[in-house]
Amino acid sequence: MNHTYLNNDFLPAGHAALRVSDLSIQRGYGIFDFFKTVDSRPVFLDDHLDRFFHSADRMRLPVGKTREELKTIFAELIRLNNIPDSGIRITLTGGYSPDGYSIAQPNLIITQIPLPIPGRECVPPIRLISYPHQRQIPDVKTIDYLMAIHLQPHIRERGATDVLYHYNGVVTECPRSNFFLVTADNTLVTPARNMLKGITRSKILGFAAANSKVEERDVLLAEIPGAKEAFISATGRHLVPVSHIDDQPVGREAAGDQWVGREAADDQPVGGAAAGDQPVGGGRMAGPITAELNAMLYRLVTSGK
Repeated sequence: MNHTYLNNDFLPAGHAALRVSDLSIQRGYGIFDFFKTVDSRPVFLDDHLDRFFHSADRMRLPVGKTREELKTIFAELIRLNNIPDSGIRITLTGGYSPDGYSIAQPNLIITQIPLPIPGRECVPPIRLISYPHQRQIPDVKTIDYLMAIHLQPHIRERGATDVLYHYNGVVTECPRSNFFLVTADNTLVTPARNMLKGITRSKILGFAAANSKVEERDVLLAEIPGAKEAFISATGRHLVPVSHIDDQPVGREAAGDQWVGREAADDQPVGGAAAGDQPVGGGRMAGPITAELNAMLYRLVTSGK
């Protein structure tokens, strides 16, 4: 039986519920964070807790638990559910508001689901489409995914897997991942502002900086055609190479293999998470820098450090 933690109780997941007056339901007000476990070991937990407490403070939501108390709760949930490789989501809502607008005592919810560990090898490249949008309070991991969900039919119609946000031509992020480019001189570049700085992003920047040139700066949509590689990064998927943005191929060679043009990709399954993981052209592979960074992240995640 899968268990969920709600405030001070561990409950069967099907019995955990909030009242309709909660601000997360009334106004979409709340925050969350998400980390994974490998062999029942939380991965990068302190980094995720740093971000969780930062988000809570920015949204004026008292957590009501110390970091050590939360770690004890995580350990008990992991024991109860016995899901060694998993994703754990910690959510803090705006609480049961008396007027549907004011913050009340937050509700703390912790859930756990199975989550396979991404492999050492990258999944096949995906397509992105760009869209002009700037998230509110972008440095906070809120539960507001209104635009991302609203755009799902449009993304599928365009034969893409996800959307890349930009503001006045300056790239920010994907709804659930960070964005990277590899420039013509092999510099790894990622947006520096107006986005959520992911934990996986920080790890990539850390070990990439020891081996190559790294830049955190404004990234322009206009730079994409000249990039050698592009990828997105997230806790649940590690690095995912990007083959096209707005039907524009990214790079011409990857791992010694020739990039396949748009025509060869048009008859491939697309749209949705599962379809988006299918190869978008014969022999498509991650670029060499993307592949190496993914392998380094895999080693770090599975090392137990």
